[in-house]
Amino acid sequence: MTAPTSSVPNDLLLHPSTYDRPEFDATTRRLLGATVDWFEARGKNRLLADYHDKTFYSDFLDFAAKEGLFATFLTPARDSSGDSDKRWDTSRIAALSEILGFYGLNYWYPWQVTILGLGPVWQSDNETARARAASALNSGGVAAFGLSEKEHGADVYSTDTVLTPNGSGGYLASGSKYYIGNGNCANTVSVFGRVDGVDGADQYVFFYADSDHPAFTVVKNIVPAQMYVAEFSLTDYPVAAEDILHTGEAAFSAALNTVNIGKFNLCFGGIGMSTHALYETITHAHNRILFGNPVTAFPHVRREFVDAYARLLAMRLFSDRALDYFRTASPEDRRYLLFNPVTKMKVTTEAQKVIGLLSDIAAAKGFEKDSYLAVAKMDVDGLPKLEGTVAVNLALIAKFMPAYLFAPESFPAVPTRNDAADDEFLFRQGPTRGLSKVRFDDWRAVYAKFVNVPNVALFVEQAEALVTLLAEAAPDAAQQVDLDFGLAITELFTLVVYGQLILEQAEILGLDEGQRNGGVVDQIFDVLVRDFSAAAMELYGKPSASDDQQRLALASIRRPAFAAERFEYVWQQVEALSGAYEMKGDGEMNGDGELNGAGETNGEE
Repeated sequence: MTAPTSSVPNDLLLHPSTYDRPEFDATTRRLLGATVDWFEARGKNRLLADYHDKTFYSDFLDFAAKEGLFATFLTPARDSSGDSDKRWDTSRIAALSEILGFYGLNYWYPWQVTILGLGPVWQSDNETARARAASALNSGGVAAFGLSEKEHGADVYSTDTVLTPNGSGGYLASGSKYYIGNGNCANTVSVFGRVDGVDGADQYVFFYADSDHPAFTVVKNIVPAQMYVAEFSLTDYPVAAEDILHTGEAAFSAALNTVNIGKFNLCFGGIGMSTHALYETITHAHNRILFGNPVTAFPHVRREFVDAYARLLAMRLFSDRALDYFRTASPEDRRYLLFNPVTKMKVTTEAQKVIGLLSDIAAAKGFEKDSYLAVAKMDVDGLPKLEGTVAVNLALIAKFMPAYLFAPESFPAVPTRNDAADDEFLFRQGPTRGLSKVRFDDWRAVYAKFVNVPNVALFVEQAEALVTLLAEAAPDAAQQVDLDFGLAITELFTLVVYGQLILEQAEILGLDEGQRNGGVVDQIFDVLVRDFSAAAMELYGKPSASDDQQRLALASIRRPAFAAERFEYVWQQVEALSGAYEMKGDGEMNGDGELNGAGETNGEE
């Protein structure tokens, strides 16, 4: 994807035949391009056959090892031994997450869980463990995050993995872990446990393990899929002092901060999946004749396509802008702690909606074994459930609501961040407390710049109605501990945050310049106005909602402004995607990007 510098919305979509990211350095561009080329050379037939046959993706891991893909992208500069190409650069990590999502969640997954597995290591000052992890990556290894357990899930307060002192300064660890990606093949496994006989926060520990060790037993793959999501057990696994990554409260924080780092990639995986599904569905529907007309001649089909496209562009705009905040984070600017769970909760559920709309259009075609959409339909529901459920992330988002809506402060402008920098702050985030003290810029100032866009103006009315509700009919003591009621309020708040970053990125890109009626921005907010109204009705229907809350919820409902010219313009953007990309079954790349063979490109090396 060429770095978006024009106001043409389709430039924002990943396109394998023309994929290029000139804002990146030569090594990054080569590795991203090589990854696209590897999948295209492999072809759609192999991609789908391996999916349906549940074939483990060892060939992808071999490719990544041969290219040094994970080692280059996931080794912080501190551990690079002077290799200037190695750094933890979230912008290129996001780019690779999108590419892997584009070709399927099964290829995104081992990359994602390697990121999680490395999190506790790179947060540690254990130089021996860090060097060991860097060496493992250099050898083509992957990592795993040994946190979840069958009986406790990812509850960091409860763990049955117990470390017993061995009398010589080390421990013997016993217990089992469940739902651990890469658990069958990772030579870097960050395992969370507790020390026997110790109470309180001091009991917690993260240690380094290796799946090849004889005391490490892979029990089974717990999912019927290509991906290996392991149950593994440790039986008197020897843990030496040099294996200890964190102890006490630091171990607890490392678990949560690792999830903070890892959850960001879910949004880009969802964007990639949705983009591929859109290409396939519009090409199919626009060339299929029913009752003497193309399927896309039917008004309801066009409406669903326009909605799916608007939602996808909103996902892209929000996530790209959130990336800037993520990379600019510091102890003084922790706004990323709000935007991060929104990318996780909101963008992944939007991916579900996009693929659901496309599935409605494709109908029976979306069930066929030669359809990428069938794969996307099956896998997209997993994204909102990884790295914390939707409810968990909504509860986290709620902590920021009072400061965001009622106590704005002034911050320096956050620049676009696609520079080749090492995002080392992510590994020194520190304790996870104090979220209610995080402050934000005035959200109204961003919206005010788009007041002439009809649906943005309507959405601002809805946002102000939420502020009025919270000021005049704030949740009482009982409602404050009623999670179901609280989540309904937070859904409304999340939309305000979502809209802010969409507008910030639209302004940066100059999106819709020269377009009347707001173009795609107005269409995006047509969607958000409807979503806010639906969430307000959900709040209205809560049994615990007071009369005043019900009245104010109803008062926030708006009908979006419709403009036929705007709708037609957005539809034309969707229509232009028909035939723009189709993954070839035999592996030949179409368009103006040609392959010389598997793993070889005719582009810049």
